Amino acid sequence: MDGFASLKMFIEHTLTIRCSNYKEDYIKRRLLSRMRSTNSASYEDYLAYLKANPPELENLRNALTINVTEFFRDADVYDSIKKEILPALFKERKRLRIWCAGCSTGEEPYSLAMMLAELMAHDPGISAQIFATDIDKVVLAKAQEGIYTSKAMVKLSEKQIHRHFTRLPEGNYKVKPTLQELIRFRPHDLMSGVPVSRWLDLIICRNVTIYFNEKQKDALVKMFHEALVSGGFYIMGKTEYLGRQVEDLFVAHNSLQKIYSKKN
Repeated sequence: MDGFASLKMFIEHTLTIRCSNYKEDYIKRRLLSRMRSTNSASYEDYLAYLKANPPELENLRNALTINVTEFFRDADVYDSIKKEILPALFKERKRLRIWCAGCSTGEEPYSLAMMLAELMAHDPGISAQIFATDIDKVVLAKAQEGIYTSKAMVKLSEKQIHRHFTRLPEGNYKVKPTLQELIRFRPHDLMSGVPVSRWLDLIICRNVTIYFNEKQKDALVKMFHEALVSGGFYIMGKTEYLGRQVEDLFVAHNSLQKIYSKKN
C-alpha cells in the first residue's frame, strides 16, 4: 500500500471522514496544504506526524471540511429567496421548516434568519425553524456562539447590525438571542444518507458538493428530494449542477440562481 492510500485509511478510521466521497484532487490539495505547514516531505512523513502529534488531527479535519462563507453571499440569490421563494412558501403554510446544510460558521443561516425576522415582523402569524448543520464541530461551535468581527459585517446595513447584533467591548459583534432562537445548530454528516429532518420546505446546500464525486452528489440530491415536501425548494451553489441521474427529480425555478423545486 502506498503512502497516500495508507494516509487515507488512517483519516477514515481516525476522523471518520470518507475520503472516497471526495474528489481525489481535492483531498490531495488539502493534504499538501497541511504537509507544507508541518514540514512533512511525503505522505508517509505526514502520517507519522499525525500519529505523533494528536492536535494536528483537528487541523486536518478543518482543512478537509473547509467552507468559505459570508453574510448574504451572492446577494442576487438572497434577493430571489426574499422576493420569490419565502412569499410563495408562506402562501402555502404559516410555519416553514428550512435546512441549511454545510452551514460552516453560521453566516448563511443567520442571513436567512434576518430575512425571516423581517417578514415575521410584518406578519406575526407566520414563523419558521432553521436547521443548520455541518460535519465540522469546531466551525459549528463558532456558529452557535454567533460572534463575528467587524470585517465580517461589511455586507450588512447599519439597520441590520443594530437590530440583530450586540457590539462587544473588544469591537466584535454578537448575534442577539431573538435571531438565534430561529436556528437549531446540529452536527450532521451529509454522507450519512439520512436527512436532518423531513417535511422540509426549503433546503440550501451551496458550494459543498463541488468537493464530492458524482456518485455522492447524486445520492445527496436524492436525499434532499426525499426530505422536501411536495413543491419544496432546493438551492445549490452557482458552480454546481444536477447530474443526469437526478435532474428529473426537480424543476428549475430560477436556473441562473440554481433554485429548483421538487417535482411531484
